[in-house]
Amino acid sequence: MIISVLVFVIVIVAHEFAHGYVAYRLGDTTARDQGRLTLNPLAHADPVGTVLLPVLLIISHSPVVFGWAKPVPVNPYNFANPRKGMLLTSLAGPAANFVLALFFAGIFKLGIFPVYSTGWTFLLAGVMISLILGIFNLVPIPPLDGANIIMAIIPKKAAAQYVRMQKYGFIILIALLYFGLFDHVILPLVRIFTHALLG
Repeated sequence: MIISVLVFVIVIVAHEFAHGYVAYRLGDTTARDQGRLTLNPLAHADPVGTVLLPVLLIISHSPVVFGWAKPVPVNPYNFANPRKGMLLTSLAGPAANFVLALFFAGIFKLGIFPVYSTGWTFLLAGVMISLILGIFNLVPIPPLDGANIIMAIIPKKAAAQYVRMQKYGFIILIALLYFGLFDHVILPLVRIFTHALLG
């Protein structure tokens, strides 16, 4: 449980920091000004999404561990190109997760830790949790990053219609989870990519 929680915190902090860093590089200082451009987990922690839910999932022996942090504040009007800025900022979080998955997998494949040792378990959890959060956040339902990515690439008129779904996003997401989003979509993808990375 301790390993899973530790890995989860590392992965989710990297995710949020990436959002803030890319936004900052593109001209939006909102995250920095609000103290969110940091790797300090306390700055990103959400009591429910970062602490309670992951712990409950681990205690209940859930096959997946997921959750969320406080969203990094972004003001798209500070970007020279708001739509491009939001696209890159939204992509940054999942991209950070996939880079971490590659990093953990690279060390794992060096074989420096005995099978089932603490280090071996940590790296394996790092690969899987990174993939889970990266793929999960690409689901195009608000408030996930996938919704912002979609709104940044579809025509503006369609995006205006899409944004109206935001107030129902959490309900839709819960319904999708109830009907097997993890079991039938996310976990199969995680298994495929984990096999590809680790063999």
